[in-house]
Amino acid sequence: MMTWLKTWLSKSEKRSSNYFCFLLLFFNQFVMATKVKYMSTLKQNYTRRRTVMQRRMNPRDAKRMMQRMGMNMEGVEDVEEVVIRTPTKEIVIEAPEVAIVNVQGQKIFQVAGGKVSERAPERKATAPKVSEEDVQLVAQQTGKSMEQARQALTESEGDLAKAILLLQS
Repeated sequence: MMTWLKTWLSKSEKRSSNYFCFLLLFFNQFVMATKVKYMSTLKQNYTRRRTVMQRRMNPRDAKRMMQRMGMNMEGVEDVEEVVIRTPTKEIVIEAPEVAIVNVQGQKIFQVAGGKVSERAPERKATAPKVSEEDVQLVAQQTGKSMEQARQALTESEGDLAKAILLLQS
């Protein structure tokens, strides 16, 4: 808009710079008045929405409305801790409030409050499960007994090639 006014003024020498200043001042006042009007409208709409949203609802009415929408909510009593396990860490929430929300057949667990802490995951060392077929194969390849083959497979964590090399050396 400003460049249009500048070109309009420069095309004709009859138009004075005072006229340009007057147009510029009028344009700025018009823009500011429009902004103020728009901002006040936004503020009125925001306050209207906020007053409607802040209305408190009776718990009985809230429960009835939830049942109409197919929601059912029940609390879990005497929860001591909730543990969330990931491959790299464990998140422990002590003494939380837990609620189960059933929405159209899908359960949602809501955990709130409590003391939150993180820790490294606890890994229990378990012996790998060794199948009898693997034991027989290792025993046949090495000429050793079934017990020696089983022990070599557990030492090599179920790796057949490692177990055969252990027994051959």
